[in-house]
Amino acid sequence: MSLNNVQYDAIMRAYTARRARQRKELEKRLEHIHRRIPALSSIEGKMVSLAAAQARAAVEGDKEGQASLRKDWLKLSREKEALLASHGFSPADCELSYDCPDCQDTGYVGSEKCRCLKQAVIQYLYGQSRLEEVLARENFNTFSYAYYEEQHLPAIRKAVMDAQLFIENFGREFQNLFFLGDTGTGKTFLSNCIARELLNRCFSVVYLTAFELFDLLASAHFNHNPEAEVSRQSYPYIFACDLLILDDLGTELNNSFVSSQLFLCVNERILKRKATIISSNLSLETLRDAYSERTFSRITSYYTILKLPGNDIRLKKKLLGNT
Repeated sequence: MSLNNVQYDAIMRAYTARRARQRKELEKRLEHIHRRIPALSSIEGKMVSLAAAQARAAVEGDKEGQASLRKDWLKLSREKEALLASHGFSPADCELSYDCPDCQDTGYVGSEKCRCLKQAVIQYLYGQSRLEEVLARENFNTFSYAYYEEQHLPAIRKAVMDAQLFIENFGREFQNLFFLGDTGTGKTFLSNCIARELLNRCFSVVYLTAFELFDLLASAHFNHNPEAEVSRQSYPYIFACDLLILDDLGTELNNSFVSSQLFLCVNERILKRKATIISSNLSLETLRDAYSERTFSRITSYYTILKLPGNDIRLKKKLLGNT
């Protein structure tokens, strides 16, 4: 289900504001560069004149003239680059920078929606701005082995290495991860590390706790009031986003609907070859008994299962006065 016009316009206004901000930043940057390097204006003026002359030569069919003008233009371009470098700048400093280089912050690559636009829609529908705040705190830069006991370090290092390989291969290889472990062993933190890296690469990511996922699915299925419209709009993105993170599986109230919807979610994303990360405090045996044998079979067949050992890190941090 697509966004309505009001929702779509709100998102696209954000893209327009982003491009305006970037143009303003470029103008300030160019003003600063030209103050530092007065000779730059002369070179750029000559380059503009040569480019216009090349265009005229192309219209007139003067290939020899085009080649000569192109040679002169490249010479000036190298002079410009050397002049910038001598003052600590690069050619990129004289160009627009983009939050998303793929679509140059238009939201579209050709006629297709860019991954960043899909993520903007997800954030709009799921209200995941809170996730950005969490990812600023929980990422590979803030990850620490210091809270793990010596005997648990090999397993934790392997989990981190597998998470990094998951990121590096994302989009090229179909992979899923299942983090198992007691409360506070770093399952959610490691999932957030992955989410941040993939969001920075403009992949679409949906993060939901198990309770949130099944509540959303129930609302989309059973509620027909206007308040449930967001749930119905959100529903397709559960299956279509590049990465779905389902956190704390097993903490929801389990019933036949939950069990069937978990299988649907897991199976549909496997069929679509869309990556999923699931975390749970439950053991594999308990998961098999709590849900269906067919769901358990899909997970054990298509997911890399990583056990995170250790004690409650959050409790350790609290005792040490860290947050």
